[in-house]
Amino acid sequence: MTDRSLGVVIPAYEPDIDRLAGYVDRIVDRLDPATVIVELDAPDPETLADLRSLPVTVDAVQRRRGKGAAITAGFESLETDLLLFADADGSTSVDSLAAIVEPVRRGQAALAVGSRRHPDAEIADEQSGFRRLLGDGFSRLAGTLLSVSLDDYQCGAKAIDAEAWERVHDHLYEPGFAWDVELIAMAGAVGLSVREIPIEWEDRPGSTVDPVADAARMFRALVTARHRAKQLTDDRLHSVIAARRTEPTPLIERGAEL
Repeated sequence: MTDRSLGVVIPAYEPDIDRLAGYVDRIVDRLDPATVIVELDAPDPETLADLRSLPVTVDAVQRRRGKGAAITAGFESLETDLLLFADADGSTSVDSLAAIVEPVRRGQAALAVGSRRHPDAEIADEQSGFRRLLGDGFSRLAGTLLSVSLDDYQCGAKAIDAEAWERVHDHLYEPGFAWDVELIAMAGAVGLSVREIPIEWEDRPGSTVDPVADAARMFRALVTARHRAKQLTDDRLHSVIAARRTEPTPLIERGAEL
């Protein structure tokens, strides 16, 4: 199973072109992917031209879809055996990306999740104390509410088997940063094996995450992800609640809307 093809998706919004170009080069050299797609939101003409000079396929959308919608669009367009996404800031080292892909490539996990909070992770430059505190609190809460218990749900690097993606993709609704935790929740709900991989990680300046506003959104999304996961496991209470609500449209069905 070691010769399975790999596709890489990099969601990007106002990326640092030089940093992203170097990251793409290292990904190509180290991982030898069949395809690298940059899902680019709301680009200016110069950024778009610069990205199109790189050895990648660029899917540019003239609005801000959000990270989850961008990754979903990229994964849906891939025809490879393995699917990997990595944040455009290059915070996760390329060696760590290879480590994340490996258990999926070998059939040891359906979904592999990079982890900055794993005891064996190597952190070169920490987040601010406030952001780290929020992240730690969210991870503890998610571990309590979801069936998949991890140290880190939000690291921007995850790999999934293409067949596993087919099982979860129509249960994903979150277009933004909460997509990561929803993916993990749905994977657990349908019985997929999930493995957490310690990574080498370095905080990068210029994050588009608002630690306060996005923390509130993440909490709401976590509660919703738990509800949807419970539905998938035929929990009676959550099925009754769902029957009384109008469910949103899954990301894969929104098409041009995203």
